[in-house]
Amino acid sequence: MKRVLLSVYDKSNLLDFARGLVDAGVELVASGGTARALAQAGLAVRSVEEVTGSPEILGGRVKTLHPAIHGGILAPHTPAALAEIAQHGIRPIDLVVCNLYPFSETIARPGVTLEEAIEQIDIGGVTLLRAAGKNHAYVTVVVDPTDYDTVLEELRATGETQPATRARLALKAFHHTARYDAAISDYLATQAGDGAAFPATLNIALEKVSDLRYGENPHQRGAIYRLGGVSGLAGARQLHGKEMSYTNWLDVDAAWMAANTFDTPTAIIIKHTNPCGAATAATLAQAYAEALECDPVSAYGGVVGLNRTVDQATAQAIAEIFTEAIIAPGFELDALAILQAKKNLRLFELPAWSPTLLEYRGVDGGMLVQERDIDTADPELKVVSER
Repeated sequence: MKRVLLSVYDKSNLLDFARGLVDAGVELVASGGTARALAQAGLAVRSVEEVTGSPEILGGRVKTLHPAIHGGILAPHTPAALAEIAQHGIRPIDLVVCNLYPFSETIARPGVTLEEAIEQIDIGGVTLLRAAGKNHAYVTVVVDPTDYDTVLEELRATGETQPATRARLALKAFHHTARYDAAISDYLATQAGDGAAFPATLNIALEKVSDLRYGENPHQRGAIYRLGGVSGLAGARQLHGKEMSYTNWLDVDAAWMAANTFDTPTAIIIKHTNPCGAATAATLAQAYAEALECDPVSAYGGVVGLNRTVDQATAQAIAEIFTEAIIAPGFELDALAILQAKKNLRLFELPAWSPTLLEYRGVDGGMLVQERDIDTADPELKVVSER
């Protein structure tokens, strides 16, 4: 590996990585703010302008979009291709290090304007990633700073990255650009009025959170994913307990959603996706006690959803029977100590209830989508039985 192009918005660990590349004999080429950061750190770096012979224009919108850059990235390292780019004074680029403008973070800010969002649509960076990913047989692409150490370790060991590493990093780059484009498409559809209900094309960008213990059955594998840019149950913090299964997550979701449809202190007990107890009361402990009375037999091994911070009295009551998991906005310290004494009890904390507006269910070859049924007003219930 002889030459690297660096163009990063997120400069985490950039300087240590660049120093490692220099120590390995790699020439640094960088754009804009990345080049300035490297030069200020005392590293020898060539700017993109030096390589292309063209200045940045349009306030930085055009920096790396030039044959001197993309010819160097896209050229196969074959005698014919290398001779062709050499005729045009272009040298190969062996490593591309690039991450993108923070589009999702920008549109998540309250009050962001369309103009502000548009300026955070990265063009040159996406093009760099796609070019390097396409030519990963010869070029290494790094989009995630957590991969810096892996690249340096392989360089120090062999002077180049391994084919399997290049393939893995290319896939990671394409995943990254796909999520990025999906976020842009969804945002612009909303701005154009096409995303109010059900757009003609639905882009769902998912980020893996973790593998599951198993799927619906022990012989099935599974994983949980989080919708990009969305906070919700998939982002809940696990405070205690073992890994979750597919059915565990379904039960926790049902318990959490049901508990949060009420304004007053509420406890919901779910067993195999079916409610076996539900109650509201003046206190959370009382609500749990009444929910348990609905069907104390089925509640054994169930999942509890609560819409208030768990206090000591509630924790003591729940700890009296075997429970698979509890999800709540929070846990008082003394309550947490009581519940953590149960080795396998999963505890999840999710401070804010922010349900997505749409819910999805897979069918063979497609997806059913509907508006989520959200009504936080306490329903007026009428007892029609005599008992």
